[in-house]
Amino acid sequence: MAATQMEQLVSLCKRRGFIFQNSDIYGGLQGVYDYGPLGVELKNNIKAAWWRAMVYERDDVEGLDAAILTNRKVLHYSGHEDTFSDPMVDCRKCKGRFRADQINGVCPNCGSTDLTEPRPFNLMFKTTVGPVVDEDNIAYLRPETAQAIFTQFKNVVDSTSRKLPFGIAQIGKSFRNEITPKNFIFRVREFEQAELEFFVKPGEDEKWHEYWKQARIDWWVAQGLPRDRFRVYDQKPDELAHYAKACSDIEYAFPHGVEELEGIANRRDYDLGNHTKSQEEFNLEAHCHKNPDSTAKLCVRDEENNKWIVPFVIEPSMGIDRAVLAILTEAYNEEDLGGGNSRIVLKLKKHLAPIKIAIVPLKKNSPEIMAKCHELKQSLMKLGIGRVALENTGNIGKAYRRHDEVGTPLCLTVDFETLEQQPETVTLRDRDTMEQIRIATAELPAYLREYFA
Repeated sequence: MAATQMEQLVSLCKRRGFIFQNSDIYGGLQGVYDYGPLGVELKNNIKAAWWRAMVYERDDVEGLDAAILTNRKVLHYSGHEDTFSDPMVDCRKCKGRFRADQINGVCPNCGSTDLTEPRPFNLMFKTTVGPVVDEDNIAYLRPETAQAIFTQFKNVVDSTSRKLPFGIAQIGKSFRNEITPKNFIFRVREFEQAELEFFVKPGEDEKWHEYWKQARIDWWVAQGLPRDRFRVYDQKPDELAHYAKACSDIEYAFPHGVEELEGIANRRDYDLGNHTKSQEEFNLEAHCHKNPDSTAKLCVRDEENNKWIVPFVIEPSMGIDRAVLAILTEAYNEEDLGGGNSRIVLKLKKHLAPIKIAIVPLKKNSPEIMAKCHELKQSLMKLGIGRVALENTGNIGKAYRRHDEVGTPLCLTVDFETLEQQPETVTLRDRDTMEQIRIATAELPAYLREYFA
């Protein structure tokens, strides 16, 4: 059964080194978290799975890794300076500050209804570039990864000779000064996004929007989220962002409630239309900001009609941190083993597990056993299947429970039989079934390659 309370995950993440509160020794920094030794492995495995599906397994997508610091003009012409805000209210009684659309007119701290009128609060983090602090040197920490994809559109097209349809993918950090960050890593101020901007010919956008909606559903199922644990919500016309023609939200049953996990938006020609020069030359559908500063036409030739067009874009966009939270939620299980015994086990998909194999010595004070453990670890690491850990607690039962709890698919035990018998064998224990088999060490490479394939 999946986790039902956020406290279960918060406790596990701190206890086992997945996620820590940022600046914990100084009381923390609200809405900012650090990924520990196992958390960074899980996070990297999720990113690798996304990149593999969105880039390596396709022949119509290129990658990008753009800078975090963003020219002010980019976010001016994208509309972020004017519209990227949330409605904020203050409680006059307890001085709390909240998003107006999340509290239904009642202060969640003290219950007072004496609130200020809502006012817009821009979510972007502003900074200055260079030694002089003035209006001319303002820049922003990017609030999303998408804008750099749009501003680098021409460079990517020119350097790759891509034709429609094609996409540009990016994974990277974004920053939003959330009024009320909450629910652990679900809503934070520094987070990581995985976004694809898929450029299509106008008129083919609805077909591709449906295609990407199904593709992303299939990907989430492959990461271990059962189809009945999430739903797809197609936004109504009055709920859409001003630039969107359509948007579908993949929503998951988090411990704190059903909320958005990923959005797949049809953004029309709004983004490239905002950033292109000579806007009057194109029959833009979206209402775009007039842009006298751009130096490039962000367009491609429609070879069928022999004219230049600004493509529409379909955007599947997910938060890596929300992906971590959803996958941990679904993998978390508390099992009754009978006889007053129980265990916590993370039933992660094998490709996502932070540690792929734990090597466990029967006796840590046996030099011969420990030497064999180190030898096996060096050998298995060369297989390239992921992290191999040497568990040196000296207690096999505790080692098994620890690795159940962090999602390690296999534990490999080296004992005296390993040293004494020929052919040389070890014990492999399965995380989910707890069943054990004896296998020759010479057969391990082939077995593990197939197991983790």
